[in-house]
Amino acid sequence: MAEMGSKGVTAGKIASNVQKKLTRAQEKVLQKLGKADETKDEQFEQCVQNFNKQLTEGTRLQKDLRTYLTSVKAMHEASKKLNECLQEVYEPDWPGRDEANKIAENNDLLWMDYHQKLVDQALLTMDTYLGQFPDIKSRIAKRGRKLVDYDSARHHYESLQTAKKKDEAKIAKPVSLLEKAAPQWCQGKLQAHLVAQTNLLRNQAEEELIKAQKVFEEMNVDLQEELPSLWNSRVGFYVNTFQSIAGLEENFHKEMSKLNQNLNDVLVSLEKQHGSNTFTVKAQPSDNAPAKGNKSPSPPDGSPAATPEIRVNHEPEPAGGATPGATLPKSPSQLRKGPPVPPPPKHTPSKEVKQEQILSLFEDTFVPEISVTTPSQSSLPAVVVETFPATVNGTVEGGSGAGRLDLPPGFMFKVQAQHDYTATDTDELQLKAGDVVLVIPFQNPEEQDEGWLMGVKESDWNQHKELEKCRGVFPENFTERVP
Repeated sequence: MAEMGSKGVTAGKIASNVQKKLTRAQEKVLQKLGKADETKDEQFEQCVQNFNKQLTEGTRLQKDLRTYLTSVKAMHEASKKLNECLQEVYEPDWPGRDEANKIAENNDLLWMDYHQKLVDQALLTMDTYLGQFPDIKSRIAKRGRKLVDYDSARHHYESLQTAKKKDEAKIAKPVSLLEKAAPQWCQGKLQAHLVAQTNLLRNQAEEELIKAQKVFEEMNVDLQEELPSLWNSRVGFYVNTFQSIAGLEENFHKEMSKLNQNLNDVLVSLEKQHGSNTFTVKAQPSDNAPAKGNKSPSPPDGSPAATPEIRVNHEPEPAGGATPGATLPKSPSQLRKGPPVPPPPKHTPSKEVKQEQILSLFEDTFVPEISVTTPSQSSLPAVVVETFPATVNGTVEGGSGAGRLDLPPGFMFKVQAQHDYTATDTDELQLKAGDVVLVIPFQNPEEQDEGWLMGVKESDWNQHKELEKCRGVFPENFTERVP
């Protein structure tokens, strides 16, 4: 019997819940159609909007904080592996090995402590803060349902009040056949029954209205107090959370800086005791073809540094400008980011023009030659000297090679290799000290790099007379111009 009674109660509760859902659905439809008014509270709706915004911001902050903690853990693992590598390569006989191992241990402990404090003082506080939102969100939804119940009960009661007036008019003037056919004494009982039934329905509707209103107002009052308070609490929570994170990070970096300084001191001590074995990083060849200005021809060892000189368009130097026994110039490899270092500066030409230069002024064909000395090379002002090639036996000396059948087309001047140069590319010349090179212009001037010339060795030209196969580029500062 008890089981049957329990089942009856459960079935009745289910039927009641279903009836409530149907009533709410009907009420919402009527409200959307405009056939029933809806109770609204604009102030509460604003509180709900603030609540949803606060929940969204808190959820994002929690997600980003978890991502931050994941990154801290990843950095911890990377730092740990790096220190383990240092411990493996640090040989037992090197000074400071024990100190380096101790620093690595402290480094690991510092990372662990930093991660744990972030969890305790930031993440757990974040979880507690967000833990109150689901309950409030559920209560807001329940308030919405109770508001619909209240509106439905109110509308039902109002409809009964309207029907009451109609029933009173009906009772005062009977129109039904039953009422007309009934005896006088029976008509009074029917009227009394109708009045009693109407009053019962109205009383029940009124009770339901009062009950629905009470439930709604209780929930509404509580939320009206909690939501603004929760919204205002976000400021203090954000401040405390970010202050905790900033403070923990600041202390962590201070301690980590001390450990890094201690490790640096250990390595400096190691370097001092093994300074003669310092490893020098050398550039490796690349598969990509480098620009000629970045090639690395190297002169013989032991050559002293030379003072740079600025050339203009690689034009030939004035005759007699070369100084015998000049210091060995730097190779372009010693300037990895710039052009090769040219030979030492030449003396500024004298204002006295040589006799052969004066005579050449009267020739029909001349090629001007300009040598510019920068102010940094000499305190004297630069002197511009123009020289004009002389014509001997119908040929032009020192000018364009177009008039000489025994010189390559476009010949400009000759140079002699002062040092050996090993070619590093297929388009370069292999030079030995003493080789004479006939300098010619580049086919495409844009391909010429500063510090490099195009030419053909005189021996190859005299033997083959094939410019395409014999020509190549070479570093200008490995050569000296000859007449």
